[in-house]
Amino acid sequence: MPAFSDIDGRKWSVEITVADVKRVRSLCDVDLMEAVEGKLLDRLASDPVLLVDVIYAAVKPQADERDISDEDFGRSMAGDALEAATVALIEGIIGFFPNPRDRSTMRKVYDSTRNMMDKARDVIEHRLESGELEKVEKQLLDKLGEQFTSLPDQLESGQIRSHSES
Repeated sequence: MPAFSDIDGRKWSVEITVADVKRVRSLCDVDLMEAVEGKLLDRLASDPVLLVDVIYAAVKPQADERDISDEDFGRSMAGDALEAATVALIEGIIGFFPNPRDRSTMRKVYDSTRNMMDKARDVIEHRLESGELEKVEKQLLDKLGEQFTSLPDQLESGQIRSHSES
């Protein structure tokens, strides 16, 4: 069963059932079944507040047993804890699907997405470490500087008309 620990060290289990799907729909107006289409994951990835609300709704029975409000739960979600909670939610959603082929397809989509994101992070890290981005930045600034310093000459030669002449 997928699980995660929050910042405060509390362990949470995420096993998505029909009751959880209904609760998330009711509390968050989010349909976990949209994960099949891929739209849900994009939506949650771009809105961390909604993501935490969905995770809280999924584990609400556990939170109620522990007398933890949604606000208290939200305070315990950041960084590695939020990443682990996100993975547990997605794993729970994948495990929910009754059809093995659907689970397999969802797993492939999820694994492919994670792989692609890891590769993108690797490329960014490489560019930062290699100084490549600084070189591009310097080239752009040099070009901008050249354009800026040539403006007076262009205005004098009539290549560019000033606003007062228009």
